[in-house]
Amino acid sequence: MLLHLHPLLAVPLWRQLRHLGGIGLIVLGLIDNSVIPVTGSMDVLTIWLAARHREPWLYYGLMATLGAVIGGYITYGLARKGGKEMMERKLSKKKAAQFSKTFANWGFASIVVPALLPPPFPFLPFLLAAGAMQYSRKKFLAALALGRGIRYFVEAYFGFRYGSHILRFFNRYYKPALAVLIGLALIGTVLSVIQYFRMKKK
Repeated sequence: MLLHLHPLLAVPLWRQLRHLGGIGLIVLGLIDNSVIPVTGSMDVLTIWLAARHREPWLYYGLMATLGAVIGGYITYGLARKGGKEMMERKLSKKKAAQFSKTFANWGFASIVVPALLPPPFPFLPFLLAAGAMQYSRKKFLAALALGRGIRYFVEAYFGFRYGSHILRFFNRYYKPALAVLIGLALIGTVLSVIQYFRMKKK
């Protein structure tokens, strides 16, 4: 029952997402790939649901991938419409330039590789860079589906394969882990708000 939560996704919503099953992964995917990502939440929910064996593990891998692709495409579309100005508002001019350079050099791989990497590796800047630089929609969707698909299908398989051990760990350490993670999420949110106002002031 462990979930790396943003404060907005505290326990009551976590329970609702669990009960929704695969649909909950799509809902969470929309949130996780927005401008306020809930780092690690998709990974934990995918593993936890697959560990419960209510549906075939392939189903949860597919639904997690679908949610991530839909959510990522929305962010990409907003950045595509807003252009580099939007990316600079969200990141800062210096970071926007760094991610733009990375994206210009690596293109397809600059979406696939970050999509594969586990948290806390930041993925949102790459979504914004892809949109701001008017990267091909078809290539973007293919890269995002490939990277997230590999990641979530592997996680769903491990959840299915080692389900009993995973559920036992979650049940045993649920309360202290949840308290620590929500505390860290609160700190991260405060720091993000401070950074936002500093950028706005500049």
